[in-house]
Amino acid sequence: MNTEQVLLDMVKVAKEAGDLLLGYFRGPLRTRYKGVADLVTEADTESERLILRRLKKIIPEAHILAEEAGGTMPESGLTWVVDPLDGTTNFAHGFPWFCSSIALVEDGEPVLGVVHHPVLGELYRAGRGLGAWCNEKPISVSSADVLRDSLLTTGFYYHKGAELRRQIGVFERVHQAVQTIRRPGSAALDLAYVAAGYFEAFWEKGLSHWDVAAGYLLVREAGGVVTDYSGNRARINGIQTVASNQL
Repeated sequence: MNTEQVLLDMVKVAKEAGDLLLGYFRGPLRTRYKGVADLVTEADTESERLILRRLKKIIPEAHILAEEAGGTMPESGLTWVVDPLDGTTNFAHGFPWFCSSIALVEDGEPVLGVVHHPVLGELYRAGRGLGAWCNEKPISVSSADVLRDSLLTTGFYYHKGAELRRQIGVFERVHQAVQTIRRPGSAALDLAYVAAGYFEAFWEKGLSHWDVAAGYLLVREAGGVVTDYSGNRARINGIQTVASNQL
């Protein structure tokens, strides 16, 4: 496999999906709920169809794990991991913070990743051992080494019971130690922005493979670290995520 060529092909697919999403953005939109507060729109499904159709031509033998189509994550081999529209609720309300995320995973570890923010025209890409870029510019995590000077980002569960109250308590305690915290609503973009040095750190629990696979690789290739809440190397199941500049 020519990894650099596959990464370029992924970039083309992500840009095509971004054009599709922009065609729906702030226009008439059919939506439905697939959970308590978890939206899915026609833009999600159409973007995913487009992405999967293109990816199957790039590496036909790879497995598929996608947010809307489902699939499995085998322990070995190649798997495409796709979130066709991360930040669906933002998208549905006309808030311009959303992206598509595409990763190629080998034996459970991401080897190539792309996150595309179409509104700003930002295309983040990374390859294992190849570094990380935004468009044609190499990116790296920030150099801040003091929490008080740091801007953090996080996300919350959709469920609004005891677990949400616990997470808000964590938010309050962390907020006391840092400059401030944002909650934009797209884990994939949060991770990309840690990689680019705009956020010093991101934490969240309960994410899915498609939320984090590309973002984990971006952070690591940009010089950062991604762990679970105990400091162990995070797996892309997203159960616990702490991504930072490691300072």
